[in-house]
Amino acid sequence: MYQLRFDYKRLTKRTYIIILVAVLLSLLFGGAALATNMFFVSMIPVIMAVVVIFLVLLFREPFVGLVTVFAYCFFLFILSREISGDIQFGLGTEALLILTWLSVWYNAKRYDFSVFRNELTVLCLVWFIISVLQLGNPAGASVMGWLQEIRSTALLPLLIAPLGMVLITDQKKLNTIIYVMIICSFLGVLNGIKQMYFGLSAGEQRFLDEGGSITHIVFGQLRVFSFYSHAGQFGPSQAQVSVACAILALGFKAWGRKIILIALSLLFFYGMLISGTRGSFFALIGAAGSALFFARKFKIIVLGVLVLGLFVGVLKYTTIGNGNYNIYRLRTATDPNDPSLKVRLESQRVLADYMKSRPFGGGLGVIGTFGHKYNSDKFLSTIEPDSYWVKLWAMYGVVGFIIWFCSLMYLIGKSFGIIWTIKTKSLNTKLIALGSGVIGLFICSYGNEVMNDIPSSLIVWLSFAAVFNARKIESNLTKKV
Repeated sequence: MYQLRFDYKRLTKRTYIIILVAVLLSLLFGGAALATNMFFVSMIPVIMAVVVIFLVLLFREPFVGLVTVFAYCFFLFILSREISGDIQFGLGTEALLILTWLSVWYNAKRYDFSVFRNELTVLCLVWFIISVLQLGNPAGASVMGWLQEIRSTALLPLLIAPLGMVLITDQKKLNTIIYVMIICSFLGVLNGIKQMYFGLSAGEQRFLDEGGSITHIVFGQLRVFSFYSHAGQFGPSQAQVSVACAILALGFKAWGRKIILIALSLLFFYGMLISGTRGSFFALIGAAGSALFFARKFKIIVLGVLVLGLFVGVLKYTTIGNGNYNIYRLRTATDPNDPSLKVRLESQRVLADYMKSRPFGGGLGVIGTFGHKYNSDKFLSTIEPDSYWVKLWAMYGVVGFIIWFCSLMYLIGKSFGIIWTIKTKSLNTKLIALGSGVIGLFICSYGNEVMNDIPSSLIVWLSFAAVFNARKIESNLTKKV
């Protein structure tokens, strides 16, 4: 019997672009047809044709699914804002991930599943089991709140990290992931600039009118959020990609690429500024600072520490640039007497008293957005976490928070050890760019809910996957040479 064989090398960059555009357009038009009930019948053949083509490509090459879900998460909120907020477009993330896993199973003979035998897979699985056991939490939180919260808190890491390890096996695929991250972030900052200088779309204005203005209009100034969930996600994501581009620029010898990456880094830095998110300052400093130690070169560390120290010093001890609202807003991140910080510390003090008798927390979904929606009768739902760390503490208790924190610290420490062993300079540079971004987003999550929201959550766990698979990537690169 004739057996269809597929060569990954046939999928060019142009092919990926065509696939992504086709899928996103089909989702856009399909969603519009469903939401407005206009031209629905005429759109059915187009939607079905695109879906069939995508499924064929997906089951021939599972990596297509990974690229698609990564890009989809950047543009998810365009669909919900511009088409209909009643349609659960977020479920598309899980649907694409499950389809990609089915494709991996279908093509199982092509993959080496021994890559799962590491600490990343184990810790993701353990955290998912702990999250499932929270169903039995005696605090009695809503099951619906638990179901909604576990998706981002534990299910997504379990689905995306092992998937990244089994699919990102060579430098070409790693490059593709980095390209998607930079291109989507570039489109994000362009849309942010459009919001800042040319106004909002109908869906974006609706987002502000329905309550978003409370946090996104400060002293009459718009905190730019682009097509992300909110400004608190847009700013740190832009900061992380800004540092990544700066690191990648150092790894290229060709001046043309250096100039492009430096220009992108500055553009993303500007995107961070116009977000008006003070927490993004810590994403920037955390990512840049960790990159210095990833490099393990004394001169670079000394020079980098001096530059970062000068940057922080100018913000903290001078008033340079205060005429620009965005710089003034960023400067408040260095002020220990900032009113917003005091409010957060007071909330944490109240929470600490309440949590003393609850070592296992109040259950998943008891605080934050899902707390308001599904657990309004619980005390924890009346406290705004304003921090992913605090949110985990409230939901899992001090026991669960310590397990989570120690797991992340272990994964970060292990990442340092792996990256330091990579001898291939180009690969080493890319891993430093990804690894430092993870640390920046992790630190920033103390002040905002960042690494549990898309696209940052996918960036974090795909970065971990690439780092833990680094030796295999280097091995395949050496064989190819």
